[in-house]
Amino acid sequence: QVQLVESGGGLVQAGGSLRLSCAGSGLTFRRYSMAWFRQAPGKERDFVAAITWSGGTTYYADSVKGRFTISRDNAKNTVYLQMNSLKPEDTAIYYCAAQYYGDRYYNGREYDYWGQGTQVTVSS
Repeated sequence: QVQLVESGGGLVQAGGSLRLSCAGSGLTFRRYSMAWFRQAPGKERDFVAAITWSGGTTYYADSVKGRFTISRDNAKNTVYLQMNSLKPEDTAIYYCAAQYYGDRYYNGREYDYWGQGTQVTVSS
């Protein structure tokens, strides 16, 4: 069965960095556009970043543009989210998601598979 497993979350001070990883199995990874979403306590799940199945194009929420970078390594079936200059408002559970040959990046309902999430906490 398909599994997406996130790792790399943790506690970091404001201004610090973290790199999240999401390893996929049970799917032909290179055929899936990949994304990161996040959900803070009491809030809806929000789009963070996406990368096309080819890896040629990336998309970002305005709130993270210039601070976060999404990338993928199809040989390792893994997508990454490098997060720099972290702020307390970045605190959330971060989820990765996969969409088969997808091009509808911003709507979570368009994604086929989800990971279990990894907690990111940024202290002030």
